[in-house]
Amino acid sequence: MEAALDEAHLAQQRGEVPVGCVVVRDGEVIARGHNLRETSQDPTSHAELIAIRGAAARLGSWRLTGTTLYVTLEPCAMCAGALVHARVDRVVYGCDDPKAGAVRSLYNLGVDGKLNHRFELSTGVLGETCSARLTAFFRAIRAQSRA
Repeated sequence: MEAALDEAHLAQQRGEVPVGCVVVRDGEVIARGHNLRETSQDPTSHAELIAIRGAAARLGSWRLTGTTLYVTLEPCAMCAGALVHARVDRVVYGCDDPKAGAVRSLYNLGVDGKLNHRFELSTGVLGETCSARLTAFFRAIRAQSRA
């Protein structure tokens, strides 16, 4: 999760919402990503999707079996769907997203038995640190808009 937090820091330095992600296989980080929606003006440029694309390229396969994805914020519906389709084995995230979280907060996409793939889920890993980073980011944005 520390590596995902490093990615979140890179996102924040670019003025992006500080969400970071890494994909790990056999104890090695094989791909990294952080939010780039503002930079790319692409609504799909979430940290998870960037990391998933990088992992698929590195492995030469869209099937990411044997991988664990670490992300600082609970994945949204788009990202959760991609995790299912990519066949990721395990997802570990830092803090819940009560407004858009799709693996625990609002929906349970990663464990839904109606889907063709499910992943193991671990939550709250460095959750306070992940949450504090997001809270500080949005607090600063609001303060700038009031100034």
